[in-house]
Amino acid sequence: MKRILHYFTIFLLFSLVSGVQAQISKKEKAVLIDLYEALNGDSWTNSWNLESEVAHWYGVQIEDNHVVGIELPKNNLQGNLPYTLKRLENLEVLNLSFNKITGLLPSTLTQLENLKVLKLEMNDIKGDLPWNFSNWSKLEELTLFNNFLDGKVSETIGLAKNLRILNLSSNNFTGNLPKSIERLTKLESLGVLGNKFEGEIQIDFANMSNLFELILSHNRFDGALPKSIERLSKLKFVQLQGNRFDTSKGLENMGSKELVAFDSDDDKLNRKYSKLPLSRTRMADTKFEDNN
Repeated sequence: MKRILHYFTIFLLFSLVSGVQAQISKKEKAVLIDLYEALNGDSWTNSWNLESEVAHWYGVQIEDNHVVGIELPKNNLQGNLPYTLKRLENLEVLNLSFNKITGLLPSTLTQLENLKVLKLEMNDIKGDLPWNFSNWSKLEELTLFNNFLDGKVSETIGLAKNLRILNLSSNNFTGNLPKSIERLTKLESLGVLGNKFEGEIQIDFANMSNLFELILSHNRFDGALPKSIERLSKLKFVQLQGNRFDTSKGLENMGSKELVAFDSDDDKLNRKYSKLPLSRTRMADTKFEDNN
């Protein structure tokens, strides 16, 4: 009798799990198949068996019968992102970094109102950012470094009020940094090195009290460095070199006691603030963090 109850319990659990998997909508599965076909899924390092349950597909996270995460870094993805990704309305994490994705970014990505993490760094994506950030109030991380993106960054980026990490480095962005960035009071890391940003920085950093990393190096910024940077008490890493700043006097009394690396074109400030040799801090120009 105990053996019968044991097998019945196993059967019941199996049935419940199968039932949960079977309830994943056809619409969401169709979007994943679109992604698979658009990015040459047959050649992925970790491919999907389209005949199996979606819950078994590599890098796909499911909660409450919805796809909430797609994480396929370094998986040999090749091709253009499909516009149908917008139909994954519960998606919170999209990590397709370190692949060979090409083409333009779909403007429809901003329809993913629950998105918290978007990582597309180290691909071959081109064109501008066709995004109005007003729907991305939940977005916490946006990393797009090492692509071929260009054009200006929309002032609406300041509406992504929960951003903690913003890395646009090593692209071809132009214009000035949007002043609205100063509204990102939760921002911890801002990286824009190696672009074509220009003009005097108008951002008031005073309210960005969580910022610990500020990387503005190798652009075409001019004028005076914003004095408000002095008030960022949590700063650890600062890189300002390779620009056209007229003066850096506004940073002579920085309040941060956390500074580990400071690199600018002002040797006096460098000697005052840098705790690491400049040869090491300048390595950050080409060093990109891989958390995958």
